[in-house]
Amino acid sequence: MSTPEQETAPTSNCFSHIFNLFHFKSSSKPEEEVKKTNSSEVVEAPKVLPFDGKKIVFVLGGPGSGKGTQCDRIVEKFNFYHISVGDLLRNAVEEGSEIGEEIVAIMKEGKMVPMYVTKKLLLAAMEKADDNVPGFLIDGFPRQMDQAEEFERDIGHCTFVLFFDCPHDVLTKRLLKRGETSGRADDNEETIKKRINTFVEASMPVVEHYAKDNRVRKINGDASIEDVTESTLKAFEVDES
Repeated sequence: MSTPEQETAPTSNCFSHIFNLFHFKSSSKPEEEVKKTNSSEVVEAPKVLPFDGKKIVFVLGGPGSGKGTQCDRIVEKFNFYHISVGDLLRNAVEEGSEIGEEIVAIMKEGKMVPMYVTKKLLLAAMEKADDNVPGFLIDGFPRQMDQAEEFERDIGHCTFVLFFDCPHDVLTKRLLKRGETSGRADDNEETIKKRINTFVEASMPVVEHYAKDNRVRKINGDASIEDVTESTLKAFEVDES
């Protein structure tokens, strides 16, 4: 991270100095304003973030909206580095650590995992990427505004949000079907409802925030996989043309 630099106006030559003195004495400006005009200004250098220079795409949508499937298609076509935040958390749980047990309890309630946990796992995953990948697909993140703000402050700037919009009843049906074989603790009807409600209350404000400066590319998730893929790839081809 670069440190702030001071930029001081160059020293005036003798003639300029006399001219300035005369100018200030003749001016009707208050003495305090004159001092302010003459004073040096400290200019902070722009903060360089660890992943500046890489495209960073946040992939959001309700649970069961097909984010993971479409991320696989994007990786295949554009060679982005895919990180599923949900998988990072589940892998941490499988390790059986104390933090893993904390994550399990939180996930069963359909609540958000604290950012300090997510951030640590996310940074470690991003650092594993090859230097020549064009960018990152961060799937299932940010789940709330403070996560978005902290990520853009400390890690990198979001290029755009890929948002899969899908009706809640469709999401529920998909997850219940998946739950028949997934073995996941959160694929049951009670937890699914909590997860969808959490997404609406916490994550939709993130989508709305990025939409204000045209950084959201919305995909209809209630369509066939192939139709969704076609729309998804088009959202990326805009940057490639």
